[in-house]
Amino acid sequence: QLAILSVLAGSAAAFAPAAQTSTSSALKVSELELGVTAPLGVFDPLGWLESEPEAFERRRAVERKHGRVAMAAVVGVIVHNNGIHFDGYLSPSAGLKFEDVPQGIDGIRAIPSAGLIQILLFFALVELAWMPASKYDGDYGVGYFGNDIADPEEKARKLNVELNNGRAAMMGIMGNMVVEVLTGQTMAEQYAAGHISPFGDGQGVF
Repeated sequence: QLAILSVLAGSAAAFAPAAQTSTSSALKVSELELGVTAPLGVFDPLGWLESEPEAFERRRAVERKHGRVAMAAVVGVIVHNNGIHFDGYLSPSAGLKFEDVPQGIDGIRAIPSAGLIQILLFFALVELAWMPASKYDGDYGVGYFGNDIADPEEKARKLNVELNNGRAAMMGIMGNMVVEVLTGQTMAEQYAAGHISPFGDGQGVF
């Protein structure tokens, strides 16, 4: 749920077009080649690469970061929908246990105001200090599962995987929330009831 809140806050800027001819010295790969996937190729329907080329680096950074948040959100939804949660109390003073937090969108409403403030302060710390938004290359020195990838081709491939998985996750988490609102069911409830299409009668795909 916490990751979903972050996605909602910046989803509009997450779907930035992918391309520019400059090469990032930190990534050692061409940003023009990252995220360019057949059959669309360089997807720039608004022509921003021609009219606003100087803004590409920031937009790519936004896309990359929101993709990472969305991937965490999708994993969080799957984990929580399977009844996996922390032991103990989310708010001892309110007597609220982690297991008492509802699944789906309603979960954010169960968090006390003080908890939401702490979440926002944590986001601010991450954005301003730990993983500053001004660091456009998205490389925060943690490597790939702790390992630095020296081969430019291998690094480009993994960065492409990250971008495309992030794009899929942004679509996935937004779709999950929209369908939950339309059906009133969480993802797990939809699958359990066979209601996997908001356009059907509650049974099956269509």
